[in-house]
Amino acid sequence: MGLMKVYSGSEILANALLEKLEAAGVETLKKDNIQSARLGGYGGMDLAVEVFIQETEFAKANPVIEDFRMSI
Repeated sequence: MGLMKVYSGSEILANALLEKLEAAGVETLKKDNIQSARLGGYGGMDLAVEVFIQETEFAKANPVIEDFRMSI
């Protein structure tokens, strides 16, 4: 069992997806590269926020992810 990246992009959209996944009962992990870079004293415009789920929960998360992608 491992983590699967399901989104990479802006923090606002990542938070919206996180809310939808958690409402569907899917555990999520958010990796904020922008915040990490800022705290480390460097930055870059190509950094993004990433959302991960457990591979075993993909079947439950996929309809939510597809609905989210179609709505943006």
